[in-house]
Amino acid sequence: MLQSGSCRFRLEPTVRAPPRPSTALPLLALATLVVASLPALAGPVYQWKDAKGVTHYSDKPPTDRQYQDRRIAPRGEPVPQADAAAGKSVEHPQCTTARKNLEILGSSGPVAQAGEDGKPGQAMDDTQRANQLALAQAAEKAYCAPPAK
Repeated sequence: MLQSGSCRFRLEPTVRAPPRPSTALPLLALATLVVASLPALAGPVYQWKDAKGVTHYSDKPPTDRQYQDRRIAPRGEPVPQADAAAGKSVEHPQCTTARKNLEILGSSGPVAQAGEDGKPGQAMDDTQRANQLALAQAAEKAYCAPPAK
């Protein structure tokens, strides 16, 4: 039989150390910053073709043949279009539509708007035509670049 006070093990309340701040979040933030900054560290890229016609890309230009400089656009940065590089302004598709509508609505002939089935409907009266003309003018103002001065 066990007697009181003869037990070898004594139960004591456990004392826990205060929790340490997690290091996972700062490490994740640091890794995200490093990965996000990699495109900024990218240098020039050169392109050329060898004697067999194989295209090569490198960070160092070849010494014995012609090459082209290539620019790699980072994510989120729009790639320049050929027309924009040539000095031509790239026109928004809605601008083209607005200008065509202005031309049609400004003419003296009757104008009918197509229905949902694609077939022309009834000819517009003067009020409808004026409303559509105002909409086309607003669309031109919103989508078209102002004329060069």
